[in-house]
Amino acid sequence: MLDLKRHLFKGLEIKIAKSISFLPISPNQYTLISIIFALISFYFLLKQNFLLVIFFFLIAGFLDFIDGAVARYKNIATKVGAYLDTICDRYVEGILLLGLIFLPLPRIFLPGFAWVFLILFGTFLTTYAKAAAKEKEIVEKELKGGFLSRGERIILFFLVLILGIVDPSFVWMTELLILIAFATNLTALQRIYSAIKTARI
Repeated sequence: MLDLKRHLFKGLEIKIAKSISFLPISPNQYTLISIIFALISFYFLLKQNFLLVIFFFLIAGFLDFIDGAVARYKNIATKVGAYLDTICDRYVEGILLLGLIFLPLPRIFLPGFAWVFLILFGTFLTTYAKAAAKEKEIVEKELKGGFLSRGERIILFFLVLILGIVDPSFVWMTELLILIAFATNLTALQRIYSAIKTARI
């Protein structure tokens, strides 16, 4: 959903890219640095210091936002850079979800870690459904959108971390994780259905 509305942030993207374009940092370096901040966020997640988790995760998210913006502003965008950005996006999400597994999440129908695993499964299957459809050449255009694309997932992950501050019992956090687990897998199924429906047979 938000992926389809990225043009709404175009003006902001250009302003930010212009303001930092003088820095001697390449777009690919911004991408790789985001993983470092995600790992720092992971460390504080293990310590259950959610304020610092949110702070460093925000930095990682900001770097992910500006890497492509800087590349386009400097007119140095490449397919390799876009590929690296996609891979690092998965690493950042995976690192956060790995950290959540170590929290004492309460059991709600399933153990807490099982819901985190289902989110991880749905997240990667959503990406793979798109990549496989393109690789197998059953669609002409890249599959996008769905019920819960990456933009919405990141927003919900921030809400998950905020709930870690609000509710030390982690019940609310787990309930939101359950919702995300269903939504991510529904999105994967949506993309699979869309690929089959529009398949070039």
